[in-house]
Amino acid sequence: MRSSSTGNPIGIHAGVWVSDWAPESAEYAIRESARAGFDLIEIPLSDPRTTDLALTRNLLAEHGLGAVVSLALGERHDINTDDPETSARGEALLKDAVTFACGIGATYVGGVLYSKMAKYRHASSTASRENSLSVLRRVAEMANGEGIRLGMEYVNRYESNLLNTARQTVEFIRELGALNVLLHLDTFHANLEESDQASAVRDAGELLGYIHAAESHRGYLGSGSIDWPGFFRELAHSGYTGPITFESFSSDVVGSKTAENIGLWRNLWADPVDLAHSAHTFLRSGLEVAHRAHAGASDNSLLSTH
Repeated sequence: MRSSSTGNPIGIHAGVWVSDWAPESAEYAIRESARAGFDLIEIPLSDPRTTDLALTRNLLAEHGLGAVVSLALGERHDINTDDPETSARGEALLKDAVTFACGIGATYVGGVLYSKMAKYRHASSTASRENSLSVLRRVAEMANGEGIRLGMEYVNRYESNLLNTARQTVEFIRELGALNVLLHLDTFHANLEESDQASAVRDAGELLGYIHAAESHRGYLGSGSIDWPGFFRELAHSGYTGPITFESFSSDVVGSKTAENIGLWRNLWADPVDLAHSAHTFLRSGLEVAHRAHAGASDNSLLSTH
């Protein structure tokens, strides 16, 4: 897997390009991601029993891309519940994600793995939280046997009642007690729930393992209200070298069903190629500026001690 000069692999969500993972979609998304300069592509879960896994592996190898897998549990697969049938469906889906990741050569499965991604009408209960932890312990054990890490992506209050901040997620992961489980930070959700992006990075600490870079309105990076320079500075200061993946959606690409699920009521871009190239340049340059500044500050600090 290639990486930026800062050590961070820069990725892009396949949803920028396609709405499914049919062979022609896989070929297009992987080819265009490589052309735009990305190091990896994030591929939403597809059924490992019906997907041409070998084709995806071959395409990734041909274009020199790494891959990660993502998913968000829905109403019928919620493990943040005390309903055994719904929980069992959710556990099976999570295990399918591990199988899919193994099949395409990915070593990371992240997303909203701990609850459905939807607005709850009630707070999480002790029983539902414990059930989520129990399921994830079993899934994490399976994933660990395959060399796969799991990422818990906390989301805003309108899309989960369980994990809404980095601090909550750290507590959840520590209680989970699986060494292959990491914290997945999404700047869009952090922008809604955290005091600022930098404090989210600090709260995540050493558990931070994956980042979604998404603007406050999920459009072009740098065109919203997120303090990107402050975020990049904190990443440089923390020594984070993990993946940073651009995420943005248009209903013209993902379709009306997905748009309705995530509340995508207006489109902020029309050209995925321009969007992707802009995002790659934005992330690479922002990271490099922050790392140069951090290195300079460290050098000055060393000089001042002599």
